[in-house]
Amino acid sequence: MTRPTFGAFRSSLARRRPSGADVAVFLAIAVVLYTIGRVAPDTTVSLLPNQYTDIDTDPARLPYYAVRSLLRMFVALALSYAFTFVYGYAAARSRRAERVLIPALDILQSVPVLGFLSITVVGFVALFPGSLLGLECAAIFAIFTSQVWNITFGFYQSLITLPREFDELSRLHRLSRWMRFWRIEVPSSAIGLVWNGMMSMGGGWFFLVASEAITVNNNETVLPGVGSYAGAAIDAGDLPGVGWAIVTMLILVLGVNVLFWRPLTAWVERFRNEQSEASDVQRSFVLELWRRSRFPCLTRRVRRWATEPVNRAGRILGVDRRPLVVDTRRRRIGDLAFFATVGSLLAWGAYELLAYITREEGPGIFLRPIQLGVWTMIRVAVVVVASTLLWVPVGVRIGLDPRLARIAQPLVQVFASFPANFLFPLVVVVLLHTGISLDVGGIVLMALGAQWYILFNAIAGGMAIPTDLREAMTDIGVTGWQRWKRLYLPAIFPSYVTGGITASGGAWNASIVAEVVTYGGNTLTAVGLGAFIAESTAAGDFPRTLAGVMVMSAYVVLVNRLLWRRLYRVAEARYHL
Repeated sequence: MTRPTFGAFRSSLARRRPSGADVAVFLAIAVVLYTIGRVAPDTTVSLLPNQYTDIDTDPARLPYYAVRSLLRMFVALALSYAFTFVYGYAAARSRRAERVLIPALDILQSVPVLGFLSITVVGFVALFPGSLLGLECAAIFAIFTSQVWNITFGFYQSLITLPREFDELSRLHRLSRWMRFWRIEVPSSAIGLVWNGMMSMGGGWFFLVASEAITVNNNETVLPGVGSYAGAAIDAGDLPGVGWAIVTMLILVLGVNVLFWRPLTAWVERFRNEQSEASDVQRSFVLELWRRSRFPCLTRRVRRWATEPVNRAGRILGVDRRPLVVDTRRRRIGDLAFFATVGSLLAWGAYELLAYITREEGPGIFLRPIQLGVWTMIRVAVVVVASTLLWVPVGVRIGLDPRLARIAQPLVQVFASFPANFLFPLVVVVLLHTGISLDVGGIVLMALGAQWYILFNAIAGGMAIPTDLREAMTDIGVTGWQRWKRLYLPAIFPSYVTGGITASGGAWNASIVAEVVTYGGNTLTAVGLGAFIAESTAAGDFPRTLAGVMVMSAYVVLVNRLLWRRLYRVAEARYHL
């Protein structure tokens, strides 16, 4: 029997001694848990009448407000990913569900955040009577609706363009549906999920002001947060207060990007689909610190312990053995029954909705929104075309060059995540001094909120181009425009379509805050559907708000059906890697 030596004992003791990385990661986790535990109880306090009608604009309260807003953002982001996995998977894997869920997604992404808030807030308040938790849930739901559609579209697009060899691999090994989802489909979508999540969080920041000021029974309740602080400062024309809100938001955006998104974007590099290793990869000091600590080892043990029971439970979902040849007669009968049921339900819902609106105002209520929608649609088209011409080349260049990405990515993340409506007061001052109408200036304001969808998806598409394909192009001497035409543009086309459709929806949504801008005692109004919805919402005119939201949804669905859906089909059929 060999007895352990003193040297081996010292070595073992040294391995058990916490390193600096262990201490740093432990402290970070402890701070996060303490902050959540400290702030979370404040979201469930009793709500008394005429309470929370105003907000303390002392800058010393901003750190507390920042934590409250940040907590809402991350809860909404977690819900967005959970919704995406269920909704996107169902739409991609079921032909019948796709016919209903994707048009529904078009409609849902076109409904303005204010529309969701107006309709759902009463239900959330009724769920938690006498508690602030109902309003917190309404605010989180509003932020959720400003984040989720882009992530879901991106995940759906990744699933329907899954490389054929992955599909064959799943069938060959007779994987369960759960194993195919978790081992193949989620990893192959990881890059898009992270980049679209980052972009969507920027959309959430954009609507933070609207989400934290909630009107119930014509009484406005202001939740503690950076958005409500900025809204109060803007309404009062308090330029120093707006400045404090901008500084706080910059710190928040930078902190979230450095501590959360940057490590994630570096980590998902492992899921790139290529045969040769990239010469230069993204790095994150937070991710390096995590890897040097003992926590990855602990999480691996937990994952190994949990994997087998989860996989065993996932077998109830069945095996991935979709037939390659289907019985067309059975499919036709099933389609007929499915669409008859869904069509009847939709027809009944539409009839009841139209009956309510016409009973209140008459069918003429739709004429004005339809006319105004043409002006907003022109602004949206200008925003999408200009953003495409400007940001697709820039995004592809950033995605292809990891060294450039290391420099540009943090800047892009900050610009994209920063809520542009915090800058609206400055734009109003410029418009007033230059005499430029908001009919033109509104295009710039809409672009501030919508252009980033195209840039982020172009970056994600560029990063997903396999290095071996680029090297093959170099070997055969394809350069310049031919390289763009033969490789870059076809390769990023599916990502661009996702960015284009969400940018279009984002621009429609942004029109509500961009076509009516107020700072201090000055209010500028553009001719458009967004201004119509904003004014009817502020006046508490629910039938006019509902009519405006329905017309905006109809415009978005029409454009998506005629343009973006067709481009999706082209991307699915011809341009997936």
